[in-house]
Amino acid sequence: LLAIARNGAQAVCFAPDKPQRDVINHLTGEPLTEQRNVLVEAARIARGDILPLTQARAETLDALIVPGGFGAAKNLSSFAAEGSECQVDRDLQALALAMHQAGKPLGFMCIAPALLPKIFAFPLRITIGTDLDTADVVEEMGAEHVPCPVDDIVVDEENKVVT
Repeated sequence: LLAIARNGAQAVCFAPDKPQRDVINHLTGEPLTEQRNVLVEAARIARGDILPLTQARAETLDALIVPGGFGAAKNLSSFAAEGSECQVDRDLQALALAMHQAGKPLGFMCIAPALLPKIFAFPLRITIGTDLDTADVVEEMGAEHVPCPVDDIVVDEENKVVT
């Protein structure tokens, strides 16, 4: 968010308004029995300036950036549990498809690029970094994986996708 602001752009944050797939005690790594809402938890990171993903409209956005981490693998999709058989949040999928159809760029970071083969019905050139096991999974799903160090990017210029 800081890099976006430093470059003169305005970030608009969105998250699904639904229960988290699971809740973890990050001190112990143990699962908790309580329920938490994805939107409410994401508001901590966005400092309260966030909207439900259902309100995102491609026509009002210049680009779509999807951060990675367990949130993408567990709450924006079921990738963490189901791998190549995962499902992607339907609102994220609809937004990504609308952005692509409008010719707007997409940026997916960390594990989030693993969702792209499920969003799009055509092969994309992507990276999830240097994790060869995950690379095998995204290739099984139909993507072309390009190994890439953590401080670099892969650009699918034809589809305006940066990973």
